[in-house]
Amino acid sequence: MSARANEPLAFPRRLLIEQGGPGHRGPELPRSDVASRPLAELLPGVPLRDDLEFPQVSEPEVVRHFIELSTLNHHIDRGFYPLGSCTMKHNPKVNDEIAALPGFALAHPLAADVANVGALRVIYELERVLAAITGFHAVTTQPAAGAQGEMTGLMMIRAWHRSRGDGDARRKVIVPDSAHGTNPASVSLLGWETVTIASEEHATLSLDALAKALGPDTAAVMLTVPNTLGLFEPRILEVTRLAHAAGAQVYMDGANLNALVGLVRPADLGFDVMHINVHKTFSTPHGGGGPGAGPVAMARHLEPFRPAPVVVERDGGLALDRDRPQSIGRVHAFHGNFGILVRALTYILSLGPEGLVNVSRTAILNANWLMRRLARTFDLPHAEHCMHEFVLSGKPLRKHGVKTLDVAKRLLDFGVHAPTVYFPLIIEEALMIEPTETETLDRLEHFAQAMEQIAREAAEQPELLQTAPHETPVSRLDEGRAARELRLRWRVPDRTPAPAAEATTSRR
Repeated sequence: MSARANEPLAFPRRLLIEQGGPGHRGPELPRSDVASRPLAELLPGVPLRDDLEFPQVSEPEVVRHFIELSTLNHHIDRGFYPLGSCTMKHNPKVNDEIAALPGFALAHPLAADVANVGALRVIYELERVLAAITGFHAVTTQPAAGAQGEMTGLMMIRAWHRSRGDGDARRKVIVPDSAHGTNPASVSLLGWETVTIASEEHATLSLDALAKALGPDTAAVMLTVPNTLGLFEPRILEVTRLAHAAGAQVYMDGANLNALVGLVRPADLGFDVMHINVHKTFSTPHGGGGPGAGPVAMARHLEPFRPAPVVVERDGGLALDRDRPQSIGRVHAFHGNFGILVRALTYILSLGPEGLVNVSRTAILNANWLMRRLARTFDLPHAEHCMHEFVLSGKPLRKHGVKTLDVAKRLLDFGVHAPTVYFPLIIEEALMIEPTETETLDRLEHFAQAMEQIAREAAEQPELLQTAPHETPVSRLDEGRAARELRLRWRVPDRTPAPAAEATTSRR
């Protein structure tokens, strides 16, 4: 295929397995002077497959392939990423450098305690500082993500109810209609029942609805503070008091902790347990599906049920305590996603108490500035001062035939990742925006100008939005067809030569 006039010839993008060929390989190491043994001998009884097709590529091919992918994808180091609730903020590179130190990167979880003193110290100290930040008695770092943290917290609540002889009767969990989707999913995972209650006019929890839902069958109440509209629950002390009076525990979804760090301790609000998305609040943005970590903080009465083993001080050092008869057991193969824990501790220690307060205050300031700016152009369903995030509605754009999805796709043309869309479900055509504290005023200004231009285009050139994006490596996909015609496995392409006439046509 020849390039058009004045158009640069682009190297064809191919899967890694479609590159290279027999004989392509990385640097050749000197021949080993140690006798080798067949893999089947080293792994007796393990079925080994020899029919898998792996790429045969050289080191330059591998490096170029992944560098190219990194330039095609949008990520936090490339541009603004205002993904509401996900807290996609800058990850200081010193965190990566510390986590890559050989003593951390090469630590093996199966090594003896005396060989992992440094790693145990990281876990121990992180648990201590997270307990201090949240006000809780103890923390476990085992859960691998926020959703697993929810499951862990609910399992501890269930164990506590059972220890009081109340486990069989309490099987319902009250969740507001603005909750994250993982909340009811975690409840179902335990075989419990979710009781959804409606929010009040201002999207905060209804005390009347809560009081009516509470009963002797209530195991817990799950809340997100601030809630998913970025609003603080003004009557949270009354909420936790009502729940405790009914014999229930109160779980806090910690996804929005970035608005509270250094300002409010969740334990002081009456919560019994919470998870902490350290990959959000304490760096390591999790774009692309990982990595994550979801430590769980708990009150004193729930501590006996925490996952085991537990890092403890013993004989002047640190060791793993496995003698935990009331523990719910392991929820992770080892002690958490260790590299993320190292980054979190580095982030916290580098900022200190005053720096953490500034994180929350700046996140709140950025969100409120951006919210007031965009309220001139977009519908703002709840005009109260927000915390770290806010929700706009694209509902008025419908009269132009434009949806929130079209706004999100068009934003990609401005070098900005889309906000969270269509969530929370209680807002029609929702745009959930979280600028975080790491974005500068000129970045926020660029985003605001892009949104304002998109609003004008919706009225004047709606088809521009309906067919967006236009400047990205891949244009809008047919998501419906992709869901119906799943192709999740690479297959050998048909390399049969095309007929001469067809080949001639394709080269024009």
